[in-house]
Amino acid sequence: MYIVVVGAGAMGCLFGGFLQEKGHRVVLADVWRQHIEEMNTNGLRIETSQGERKIRVSAKFIHEVEGQPDLLIIFTKTFHTENALKTAKGIIGNETVVLTLQNGLGNVETIEKFVPRERIIAGITNFPSDLIGPGMVRSLGYGETIIMQAHGEITPQLEKVRQALNDAGFNCKISKEVFDSIWEKVAFNAAMNSVTAVTGLTVGQLGANPEGVKLARRIVEEAIAVAGKKGLGANKEAVLNTLERVFVEHAGHKPSMLQDILARRKTEIEAINCAIVKEAEKEGIPTPTTEVLCSLVRILEQSYQN
Repeated sequence: MYIVVVGAGAMGCLFGGFLQEKGHRVVLADVWRQHIEEMNTNGLRIETSQGERKIRVSAKFIHEVEGQPDLLIIFTKTFHTENALKTAKGIIGNETVVLTLQNGLGNVETIEKFVPRERIIAGITNFPSDLIGPGMVRSLGYGETIIMQAHGEITPQLEKVRQALNDAGFNCKISKEVFDSIWEKVAFNAAMNSVTAVTGLTVGQLGANPEGVKLARRIVEEAIAVAGKKGLGANKEAVLNTLERVFVEHAGHKPSMLQDILARRKTEIEAINCAIVKEAEKEGIPTPTTEVLCSLVRILEQSYQN
């Protein structure tokens, strides 16, 4: 397949690099010039538990990408999605399928402004990945990827994407309960990302702190209660079990929201904790802990944006 990855950060490089290794024609589209130049000159370096590998890739600014890809994978931060798709609009063909594995809520609705719902695939992945510097990412640990056509039907397009991701090592499966899974990931991220962001702790440090674990669990419980009120089957115990596993397996990882705070960048808090609070308000459910974390991260953002 001809694949364009929009947003060549930690996750975009991980997915794009491994898909390139499996023989797909991949273009990594980003806005960071030094990162693009490093990948084009010296290749993309990916460090895994098995060691480091270097992959020859093509990296470009979005407006430089040519041709109409079979698959467009969106890995931008949620607040950049609409502008990125406006820039990429010219390469989206009538057969182009768009896959979102982004964090948070509302991604399908944003993409649907540019592509019909039947050509959108929504999903989640919990593979860890950190952007170490220009042209280098680190992914220590494993995970799974779950996808489904946004309009609810299993199609040959969907199976083709699943096969490609699975072959590239992303443990990919199709599930009609993908929106349950998305809410489970939102609950997980609302807990893990926001608490590490405000405390500055790594995943393992948070897991070693009883108060931190209790706070994270409370956020999960609130988020899953909202999902249940919306008629979704998100599983609270599954998320709590994932928390416990990740505390150990990804102990040294700094979640993306913590990385953003440390780098004094805008975070995805609006699409995660704050989005849960908005949905809770619609359903008449209180989410006091999630709301406090939403406010705390907003305060941190405003402290360096003003």
